[in-house]
Amino acid sequence: MLKDRITGAEALMRALMAEGVETIFGYPGGAIMPVYDALYQHTRPDNAKLHHVLVRHEQAAVHAAEGYARVSGKVGVSLVTSGPGATNTLTGVADAMMDSTPLVVIAGQVSISQLGTDAFQEVDLVGVAQPISKWSYQIRSAKDVAWAVSRAFFIARTGRPGPVVLDFPSNVQKELCEWNPVTIDEVPGYTPYPEINRDALKAAADLINQAKRPLALVGQGVELGHAQDELLAFLEKADIPAGRTMLGLSALPSDHRLNVGMLGMHGSYAVNLKTQECDVLIAIGMRFSTRVTGPVETYARKAKIIHLDIDFAEIDKNVKTDVAVVADCKASLPALTALIDKTEHREWIDSFEPLNQIELKRVIEPAIHPKGGQLLMGEVVNAVAEATQGDAVLVTDVGQNQLFTCRYFRFPKRRSIVTSGGLGTMGFAIPAGMGAVFAAPERKVMAFMGDGGFQMNIQELGTIMEQQLPLKMILLNNNYLGNVRQWQDMFWEGRRSFTRMMNPNYEDICRAYGINYGLVVNREELQERVNEMLNATGPYLLECAVHEEDNVLPMTSPGCDVHEMKLSI
Repeated sequence: MLKDRITGAEALMRALMAEGVETIFGYPGGAIMPVYDALYQHTRPDNAKLHHVLVRHEQAAVHAAEGYARVSGKVGVSLVTSGPGATNTLTGVADAMMDSTPLVVIAGQVSISQLGTDAFQEVDLVGVAQPISKWSYQIRSAKDVAWAVSRAFFIARTGRPGPVVLDFPSNVQKELCEWNPVTIDEVPGYTPYPEINRDALKAAADLINQAKRPLALVGQGVELGHAQDELLAFLEKADIPAGRTMLGLSALPSDHRLNVGMLGMHGSYAVNLKTQECDVLIAIGMRFSTRVTGPVETYARKAKIIHLDIDFAEIDKNVKTDVAVVADCKASLPALTALIDKTEHREWIDSFEPLNQIELKRVIEPAIHPKGGQLLMGEVVNAVAEATQGDAVLVTDVGQNQLFTCRYFRFPKRRSIVTSGGLGTMGFAIPAGMGAVFAAPERKVMAFMGDGGFQMNIQELGTIMEQQLPLKMILLNNNYLGNVRQWQDMFWEGRRSFTRMMNPNYEDICRAYGINYGLVVNREELQERVNEMLNATGPYLLECAVHEEDNVLPMTSPGCDVHEMKLSI
């Protein structure tokens, strides 16, 4: 019996639905038009199997898919056209690669017969995307669509997650084929979940059992591996204090007694100083970024270092380890917990408190409860955090807004932070916030941004308007590229070279897009405006006119050891 023959474009729709895809972020164009025609049949009100979100720029399509993936734990999907449509996605692809975010980006391409002719809107997407993706592939036959899509999703979501790019020539989209579903559950040469080395596991357990001053460093790998419960069991059995990377902030509840703060250049004073005193350092699902370590030659020199990670490439890449357990932390953490002794490290944990008090008095209290002067970023973040009572998803842009929010927001719930960590992409917050809303419509999504990052993808207010997304946007407006200005003041003798910004009237912009708007200038009205934002139906932009010279502290200057943190400037 002959099967019905369908187009490659329709095969793509069926393959996406077979992977459980419900939401696609995209922007149409000539070379992807057959796919959009097929998509039309699956998004009609009488046959709505898929929901397509029309963004206003292709970069935003990928950032939105990132926000969706990070909050939902699923694979985000973007759909764009060829040429500039495809190249506009590359910043998002690189961002997802750096932060291990599972994505499938599907781009149109000119017909196979036109490849290499410099045809209109032709670009070698496979070649361009290969260095910044887990897999980049051109589908050259309609019969291969099901295989390519299944393989793409398998690679994107397994092992250390990441982005996959599929290049889809327009003639292949129109080519006819029989529909034969394919399920890929292995790829030759690709081992997403390495087998645990039992000798390494025992060596790690021996070091932990002998430790007097152990310290755990918790990264996003714990959330990517869905190992939050396993992490808690491990930490609580051995009574190990834990610091968190920026991307790992919600992997361990903020109010847990073993949580000792955020790591890194603008992290918590105590955990950075104690890193240099610990005798065993256990890194879990993190990559030892230089923003965490400072100079690696002097980092944690008193400690034996244990590294738990799913990716062989991360072992000894930046910091030399004494024991490496290469496996999925969902498996390695309980296996390690079974081998460690139940113990207490009360004296060691108590030694963090004096340093916490120093930071509280000299940095935190002045930042969130100032005695006077202009509105500060820290107090805005604190007001929103208190008002949302830990239920919200935090989305940030990049810069001072990111650093203040990561320091002062609360994360009692899992998968509650979406930020651009490795690449540091300005313009990330608005589209990533849109994706987060689609991923968790039952939760409040709070997107913090500065005036610089906000304007980089400001066109996405059109998407928010069209979709009527209840995204709450908090604009910390200091009329500067604040983080660059801070560095210019600290390290470039105050030469503020092109960091001051002339900004538009944001109220007028919100009125044009039909988005609710509020302005805070004085702290006396801050709480009222925050409550107004939270109680408003639909999207809302709260502009906060903050002190132009507000600085993020503490800070470890570039090139300095992690314990050499500045508490003032």
